[in-house]
Amino acid sequence: MRRHIIRLLCLANGVWALGKTNSAQSALDLLVLTILERRGPIHGYGIATAIQDLSQEALRIEEGSLYPALHRMEELGWIAAEWKMSETGRRARFYRLTSAGRKQVLSESERWASFTAGVSRVLRHA
Repeated sequence: MRRHIIRLLCLANGVWALGKTNSAQSALDLLVLTILERRGPIHGYGIATAIQDLSQEALRIEEGSLYPALHRMEELGWIAAEWKMSETGRRARFYRLTSAGRKQVLSESERWASFTAGVSRVLRHA
């Protein structure tokens, strides 16, 4: 079965446009940034586990999606990483939010709230 993914593009004026493409990256960015904002420095496995636990297993982040996203966000300056020992005694990269990341999570959260409010209005009035 082929899945069709609809991309949600937030235009400069706050209006959402729909297009065919993958928007999972935007949602993943918001989830990761939010976890880092609320939990502080944490390793990749901890981020994935937190998302899974908090979503009551509705969301599961694959390593093949998470780590490229973390590297991309690091390149964008939204997060920073350093090697530390994990709680299990293994060396792991711990990620933390930067000041640019704090601005990004605020911006993305506002866009998400606007989008979900619009969807809710359509569902109520359709």
